[in-house]
Amino acid sequence: MKIKIKPSILNGTIEIPPSKSYSHRAVIAAALAESGKKSTIDNLKFSVDITTTTDIMENWGAKIKRFESALEIIGNDGKVVPKDKYVQCNESGSTIRFLIPIGITDENELIFDGKGKLVDRPLDSYYRIFDKQGILYKNENGKLPLTVNGKLKAGNYEIDGNISSQFITGLLYALPLLDGDSKLTINKNLESKGYIDLTLEILKLAGIQIVNNNYKSFDIKGNQIYKPFDYTVEGDYSQVAFWIVAGIISANKDNEIKCLHVNKNSLQGDREIIEIVTRMGANLKIFDDYVLVKPSKTKGTIIDISQCPDIGPILTVLGALSEGETRIINGERLRIKESDRITSIKTELNKLGANVVEEGDSLIIQGVEGFTGGVTVNAWNDHRIAMSLAIASTRCEKEIILEEAESVRKSYPHFWDDFVKMGGEIEVIEK
Repeated sequence: MKIKIKPSILNGTIEIPPSKSYSHRAVIAAALAESGKKSTIDNLKFSVDITTTTDIMENWGAKIKRFESALEIIGNDGKVVPKDKYVQCNESGSTIRFLIPIGITDENELIFDGKGKLVDRPLDSYYRIFDKQGILYKNENGKLPLTVNGKLKAGNYEIDGNISSQFITGLLYALPLLDGDSKLTINKNLESKGYIDLTLEILKLAGIQIVNNNYKSFDIKGNQIYKPFDYTVEGDYSQVAFWIVAGIISANKDNEIKCLHVNKNSLQGDREIIEIVTRMGANLKIFDDYVLVKPSKTKGTIIDISQCPDIGPILTVLGALSEGETRIINGERLRIKESDRITSIKTELNKLGANVVEEGDSLIIQGVEGFTGGVTVNAWNDHRIAMSLAIASTRCEKEIILEEAESVRKSYPHFWDDFVKMGGEIEVIEK
């Protein structure tokens, strides 16, 4: 989809979508629960990613009843009994990395496939485990599709913590189902520790007991049973980040944006957005379940993005409009997302008139007063690049054309509706 976005002032109250990270975890845990009782997962938005995970868990044996913003799920006693061995994960890294080990807690042959950049995203952390345990697998020169044939065995597991916490989450879900106790040791520094906290929170809610040895290792009893539970998903800090920045950079000093469903005490790693923008001088008021944002003159800072990579693109927008220099550092994992987000956000913001330079896995940003616009930009088939450019457009002098605007469906399918409700002006040029 190609759209024209006119410079506009965003203002008003926005309902923040539910956390995608919590949604994945809750759906999977409920689908693994003992049969006979149902779990209810409420306040869901059925983005492509969440729908993908839901469909796979249903294929693997859970009984799922869908409502407009909720699911009722009856689990399959922790068993994975696929109706179809083909597992289409679309573009969801969380889905494939969470579900590969879960899929082989029973003796199964499964074919995991994907689309877009997911085809190339690394799975070496699991390949090393398969090699060690003698589990048969094959891929296409390191790319999807991946065929796995075998069953995980309880025991000692090791995984690097600086690649992706998603591999750790997958094992934390799978190992309690095995016949025997296991120990998961984390080598190297654990990045995105906040995501592991979300995993442990949902597992605890489902009755799974895991001993966390200061994130260095985890002791996991085998033969555990997932219990049914009811859960309401809280707002997503990786999505509220867009609206927080929109409020900060507004050209109208009398504006304010009120972001609802934002848990003040959330464990989400992307909650770091609050500390970062406050440090930069943003005018924020934090309440128990909402955030109030007003236009602010912000100053550059150094942002270590290793623990919260998903908010890297929108923080680049803020840095580009802040006084002085902003450095976004430790961005290795931004390169293996839906796009290489170091290159994609630099390229597209510079088209608008920003001053952003790549330096290794960092971005060096010199602030400008505003963007010129008047150009065509591309989302690189990346939802977070599309939404970041939409927010950047509000500080352009001229309208912009955005290609691949439909990419927001991956995580925030109603983003453009919300953008218009908040005062944004768009015109669909090509569907």
